[in-house]
Amino acid sequence: MRIVVKVGTSTLAYPTGCLDIRHVEILVKTLSDLKNAGHEIVLVSSGAIGMGVGRLALKGRPEDMPTKQAAASVGQCELMYTYDRLFGEYNHVVGQILLTGSDFSHADRKENFENTILRLIELGAIPVVNENDTIATDEISVGDNDTLAAMVACSVRADLLVLLSDIDGLYTKDPHKNPDAKLIPLIRELTPQIRELAEGKGSGLGTGGMITKLNAAQIAMQQGVDMVIANGARPRKLYNIVEGEAVGTRFIGKESGE
Repeated sequence: MRIVVKVGTSTLAYPTGCLDIRHVEILVKTLSDLKNAGHEIVLVSSGAIGMGVGRLALKGRPEDMPTKQAAASVGQCELMYTYDRLFGEYNHVVGQILLTGSDFSHADRKENFENTILRLIELGAIPVVNENDTIATDEISVGDNDTLAAMVACSVRADLLVLLSDIDGLYTKDPHKNPDAKLIPLIRELTPQIRELAEGKGSGLGTGGMITKLNAAQIAMQQGVDMVIANGARPRKLYNIVEGEAVGTRFIGKESGE
């Protein structure tokens, strides 16, 4: 199985922007074990700006573009150093790929990206993908790593896309405000009613929210890729997800001809 796993800033870092070492170590160990079992892994990782905030001792996520890009520059180094070191402990090689929206909208650049990432997979490496926040602006950015993960999953013809977030999945109501909210385990169609459930933004260090995850689901489902939203605080649940068990919210990809 070819699996694209997207991990959000809230899973990788504390609210301070500093690395959540325990979560990242468990995540890497789980992904390494899944790869040992024969699965092909692509990791789409947020966290560059958030970790840069911590390394630069900023008070919070910057608002202006130059400081965002500076934080991303510092944080991306920290992020890849961490992945290289941790995956290396399990004898796995990682390769960094930084993308912008124009890499998908220009045919030649999209082909070059796809050739590179598919070759990395063939060579047994684990591609680590992030948006190129050091140069991306509103005009050329993908906008969020949920959308980026869906676009990557479609490009590599993945069997499964998993978005690890700070919530267990899609609920009937906001679970932070409504104790009677119920998790929706399975979605076969993104109806207007389902979209209305997606409100609010993500954590203070990230850019996503449930609406970006539903947008990612739409991209994936249209290309026949199943997608799961699950809680990144429990990375070992990836085993259950890969085995098809009911974890989080699973969106069923459309079969060709539907």
